[in-house]
Amino acid sequence: MRVLIVDDDVVTARRLRGLAESWGYDVVAAADGPTALLALQGANAPRLVLLDWMMPGIAGVDVCRAIRQSEHGDTTYVIMLTARDGREDMVAGFDAGVDDFLAKPFDADELRSRLKAGARIVDLQMRLASNVAELQTALASVKTLRGMLPICGYCKSIRDDSNYWHQVEEYVGEHADVAFSHGICPKCLEKVLALDLE
Repeated sequence: MRVLIVDDDVVTARRLRGLAESWGYDVVAAADGPTALLALQGANAPRLVLLDWMMPGIAGVDVCRAIRQSEHGDTTYVIMLTARDGREDMVAGFDAGVDDFLAKPFDADELRSRLKAGARIVDLQMRLASNVAELQTALASVKTLRGMLPICGYCKSIRDDSNYWHQVEEYVGEHADVAFSHGICPKCLEKVLALDLE
């Protein structure tokens, strides 16, 4: 899985990259908010983000707000790395859309566990999004009959919305995924035979 590391501190960024790569992640790095937002564009963009709070230009919480408003904001998992661990800061971060916090200086084992949890959530979100897309495609192709269906009591023709009458098989064939084969029921067969004998 690809992970975006956003930190303006060169030493911290290098350490984060080294650890993440040693755990099998494909790392993309950015030193500021605008570069991070550019890196998150496109279909193959990272969906797991390690984001520093304190950065020049755009603060991490503002980057997170922008991520949440982007096309893939719902399927991006953001872990905020920060020395700001007060209650107000955490509330502000969660309000901005942060998924998890990791205090600086961070513990490598804790970082690995949080990345693993984030990757699992991203994977689930991506699979869910794929399943929803498949369901929407399937629903779009399903034709259904619903509501009241006006049918003639004698010839069994069906009236459409334009007040035009159709044979049952024609109407149902257009509005449902069915095909008709024709036959004759025993009762009708008796009637037809009786008429032929007269």
